[in-house]
Amino acid sequence: MKQSIFLILSIVLFFTSCSDDNDNAYKTFPVTVQLTYPSDSELTAVEGVAVKLTGSSGTTYDAVTDANGKADFTVPIGIYEASASEQRALDGYSYILNGIKSGITVTDTWTGEDVVDVTLTESKSGQVIIKELYVGGCSKDDGSGNYQFDKYVILYNNSAQTATLENFCLGIANPANSYSGTNDYVDGVLSYANDNYIPAGCAIWYLPTDLAIESGKQVVIALNGAINHTLTYSNSVDLSHADYCTYDIEDFSHTSYYPSPSEAIPTSHYFSAYKYGSGTGWTLSNNSPAFFIFSPRDVTPEAFASNPDYHYIGSGNEGKAAWRCAKVPTDWILDGIEIYSEANVAKSHKRLTPVIDAGYTLLTNYQGHTSYRNVDKEATEAIEGNSDKLVYGYAYGTDGSTDPSGIDAEASIKNGARIIYMDTNNSTNDFHQRSQSSLRD
Repeated sequence: MKQSIFLILSIVLFFTSCSDDNDNAYKTFPVTVQLTYPSDSELTAVEGVAVKLTGSSGTTYDAVTDANGKADFTVPIGIYEASASEQRALDGYSYILNGIKSGITVTDTWTGEDVVDVTLTESKSGQVIIKELYVGGCSKDDGSGNYQFDKYVILYNNSAQTATLENFCLGIANPANSYSGTNDYVDGVLSYANDNYIPAGCAIWYLPTDLAIESGKQVVIALNGAINHTLTYSNSVDLSHADYCTYDIEDFSHTSYYPSPSEAIPTSHYFSAYKYGSGTGWTLSNNSPAFFIFSPRDVTPEAFASNPDYHYIGSGNEGKAAWRCAKVPTDWILDGIEIYSEANVAKSHKRLTPVIDAGYTLLTNYQGHTSYRNVDKEATEAIEGNSDKLVYGYAYGTDGSTDPSGIDAEASIKNGARIIYMDTNNSTNDFHQRSQSSLRD
């Protein structure tokens, strides 16, 4: 009996001793992580950003930030690494923010009063890009000439988040053709090269409502007749089911350019024009335009386009209202494409500055050819679930121009793949001449 009591007492003393030695092993401590955004960023702290603490043993703890960018944890003694990653969309741009901090040592002297600061780095890219610009027209069925009133643009959300654009606008730079004479060059340099704007010629088109495009989706905008052109010219395109169209008969009354749109397109999807130049039709070249998309900040499109402070007339045309442009700040511009006429490359000049487009792509007009964006092969192949859906053996290149990725984007999309397109702000790298409109595939 005495032996049993002694044994029980020994066990109790042993566990009491162990408990005293290991009190700190089971004690927890508060840790607060503060996310710090770059000082020059447009983004600030928001609620709900996921933050992770990873211990040296691999154990992880998860929390989300409050509205001030703070995330609170309760963890045992250990050495930790704090990390956070956030994706956000704003004003047509996609932002990725990442931050990490290692060597966070929590000991029995940790009070929790010190806040762990994790500084985020930011990368920014355009959400909405110009996927395709069709301006060259086609030949008439009877061989009597060419047809050019079937222009359109396809915009694509290249990002992982839905894009919602306010005050969305379309613009073109002067001169209308890349090879036309211009006084905008001084000693071989664009006069506005360092002025952080692009002069939009003739007029701008703007959408009175917000433009929303889901990730990996596109919208078709008819830039001329929003009708089925193939009913008259079989080599043309059907734009009767375009998502949007440019139509403002009060400013642009040329009925060949702007016949009454198809009833399938709601009037709320009509772009309106603000004209500060002259003419009965928007001067979008059929062989070599410089086309761009933009969204004004803190001002409506009408207020911007009507404000004389934004107006510009190039050297040699002073006093000529027909040459009036509107100076679009480059930080408003979401994307642009510079096209040179294949027949006039030697005489062509850049109109878009390098920050918008550092190169150009070639076009032979009246052949039904189109300017189509190249696939980002590495990024597209890296998307989970894409491998069995991608279609290779691209065969729509023409005139020595093709998509170097070898991926048939349109066939792959129909097969359920998600495509990511090249976006280097250089049309030489980003575009090729496609033998036919993607709407005809």
